[in-house]
Amino acid sequence: MKSAVETLSPTRVKLIVEVPFDELKPDLDKAYQTIGSQIQIPGFRKGKVPARIIDQRVGRGAVVQEAVNEALPRFFAEAVDAEGVKAIGQPEVDVTAVPLEDGQDFEFTVETDVRPDIELPELEGIAVEVDEVKASDDDVEERLTDLRQRFGTLSTVERAVENGDVLSIDLSATIDGEEIDSVEGVTYEVGSGNMLEGLDEAVTGAKAGDTVTFTAPLAGGDREGQDAECTVTVQSVKVRELPELDDDFAQLASQFDTLDELREDVVKQAEQAKKFEQGVQARDKVLEHLLEAVDVPVPDGIVEAEVNSHLEGEDRLEDDVHRAEVDESTRKALKGQFLLDALAEKLEISVEQPELIEYLIMSAQQYGMDPNQFAQAIDQQGQVPAMVQEVARRKALAAVLEKAVVTDTAGNSIDLNELVPQAETVDPELEADDAEVLETEAADAETEETAKA
Repeated sequence: MKSAVETLSPTRVKLIVEVPFDELKPDLDKAYQTIGSQIQIPGFRKGKVPARIIDQRVGRGAVVQEAVNEALPRFFAEAVDAEGVKAIGQPEVDVTAVPLEDGQDFEFTVETDVRPDIELPELEGIAVEVDEVKASDDDVEERLTDLRQRFGTLSTVERAVENGDVLSIDLSATIDGEEIDSVEGVTYEVGSGNMLEGLDEAVTGAKAGDTVTFTAPLAGGDREGQDAECTVTVQSVKVRELPELDDDFAQLASQFDTLDELREDVVKQAEQAKKFEQGVQARDKVLEHLLEAVDVPVPDGIVEAEVNSHLEGEDRLEDDVHRAEVDESTRKALKGQFLLDALAEKLEISVEQPELIEYLIMSAQQYGMDPNQFAQAIDQQGQVPAMVQEVARRKALAAVLEKAVVTDTAGNSIDLNELVPQAETVDPELEADDAEVLETEAADAETEETAKA
């Protein structure tokens, strides 16, 4: 097979591929077998029809089409590998010559978007400034309040609903008289804003037993974003009563004997959280520095496809203002991905199996899923290689961050190693067979990445 590449733009190329007849012949033979097993010709057993009879009855063109459809992805992959093309997106294929007779070559061209070549700047000693660590009294009180709420109790009250009350509600939504969804006995804290838009305003002032209606865009499902007529019935109104901040509470909620000891520990936690924020700031600013220092072209076709997919999911294809917002955020995200991919290549970043397993477990926790079910779902969707790539990006940025010079606004030098919080122990334990599932997914992904390399 011969191939050549023509650069159309920094993010798009054209591949010209010529396949000798002998290389396509196995696919033609297979195509004859496939078609021969699908047709019935008098005088011939099924699957034993000679090629010349198939040509007469079905046509050589049908056989060639079957062979080309089967072989083209393989030849495209070989050409991409031979030319070192980093193809992304959906390629556009144009078949320019097919072997309608034995001995003729198969030729085609492919236009495809590619990951751009990026000239990286100096990575050693990038200087960034982060906020100074200061845990305010408000930060400490907020943490103490959160702790008190964990040990609070709910008491029923006979009054109108107020902000912060915990309700039991029945909720239904209809569009043009058709019920879209309904739930009963749902617990909802007024002011949390984690259900339907307008729900807080609707229930505020109502009492147990009251039913109110309001209009709100649906937050999920097939009709997401569409306005629905919502009906909510307040079944009960409860208020959360918080325990007093005293030594008894300290003993109940912690390993400490006194409130002063508990408060001192909470101050340390607040300061550690601020330090972690410093680390996040440093990471983001290092990436911003690199993006500002490097020209990263983005394929318009990839952007358009992702924007349309996003807007279609929201049923907002005609919203030009939102389209512009999504276009901008998509371009920024792609630039970051391309830059980190280039970093990972330059730094020769590899992803080990334990690192992928750790990332899978962390991602599963974010989605509230069992790690093994999450891994299986990711594998079925063909997303494991993408997760390997994401881990590599994170490692690449971390490697650059380790070489950065970080100071706070007060001029203090920051040691990033001190900003990493202690990892929580993962519990419950993974069963041996469950852990094996994760290791299998990781091993498959590692094999695939090695094959690509």
